[in-house]
Amino acid sequence: MRPVHRLSLPEQVAACLREGIQGGRWGDHFPGEVQLATELDVSRNTARRALQILEKEGLVVRRGLGRSRSITAAGSAMASQRPLRVAILRNDSLLEDNPQTALILANILRSLEASGYDAFECRKTQVELRHDVPQMTRQLIAAGADAWVIEAGSRPLLEWCASQETPCLALYGRTEGLQIARTGPDAVSAYAAATRELIALGHRRIVLIVREEFRRPPVGGCELAFFNELEAHGIPAGPYNLPEWTETPAGFAQLMESLFRTTPPTALIVDEPSWFIAALTFMVRHGISVPEQVSLVAGECVPILDMCWPRLAQMRWDNRLIVRRVVRWVNSVRKGRADRKTINIPARFVPGGSIGSVIPSASISVD
Repeated sequence: MRPVHRLSLPEQVAACLREGIQGGRWGDHFPGEVQLATELDVSRNTARRALQILEKEGLVVRRGLGRSRSITAAGSAMASQRPLRVAILRNDSLLEDNPQTALILANILRSLEASGYDAFECRKTQVELRHDVPQMTRQLIAAGADAWVIEAGSRPLLEWCASQETPCLALYGRTEGLQIARTGPDAVSAYAAATRELIALGHRRIVLIVREEFRRPPVGGCELAFFNELEAHGIPAGPYNLPEWTETPAGFAQLMESLFRTTPPTALIVDEPSWFIAALTFMVRHGISVPEQVSLVAGECVPILDMCWPRLAQMRWDNRLIVRRVVRWVNSVRKGRADRKTINIPARFVPGGSIGSVIPSASISVD
């Protein structure tokens, strides 16, 4: 039996570049040694030796002394023989919190594969990489994909993606001012409508519970709409209405204890389904009636919440439209069209049995 040949570092880099050529990642102009060394986090000498391997294989050719390389006809033919590769970089924290997000991603993968694309998830998630931008970007480059779909990426990660030649679509995430495609629910008007409905029912102490990235200045669109509605109705808006908290089970419990200790809210808008369930558990444990003492609004409804009767007050949208948008965006990438549009899916506020009028005598005290 022959001994196993272990690839040297230049051979590994050459394999990565070969995958990029096969995927049609570059046009006629091929990146130089310095750019490749920086992107792949290797020395310039390693990048040069990897390019020499590709030259011997006839995939790239030097245009002249001191000039850059270009992909040969053989390399272009290789690219045309394989399906478009689409890498999906999951966040994972949202997957743990929200099973509906996992279902959306599964449907995206299935729909892309049905359309003839080579769609796959990156080996490690953003959470597993500790949201470290250099590690995430190295993984994206090493994936050798023709297009990236980033699920709930941080602003620094999306800024890097927008600066790259590889087309990228942000599935959720804050992309204001970035030249990058985006899709997800547009819940701004739904949050405004929910806030108006609560105010009309007599609520003045309304608290919105969201993730840190949407609390951080400048606040997100839904959060801004919430603040604007409060102020438009003469209700001062501040940290009480958009509290800081640690996004762990213990942190959520501490948040609820602090909210109901002195000036308890009469209404809560809870963004994530898992937090909504945690809020309901808190109410049961402390004997707080919904909606008689506290009104509750779910920022998103998943099947487990949809089984509640009477139906919960909630924001709703059609997730099938999100999947359809991603597939159409990949179709545009395949055709060489630069699609950097933000196409969000409209959401609506649906009132339900978890909200009601404020009852002045229904005081709450949590020790």
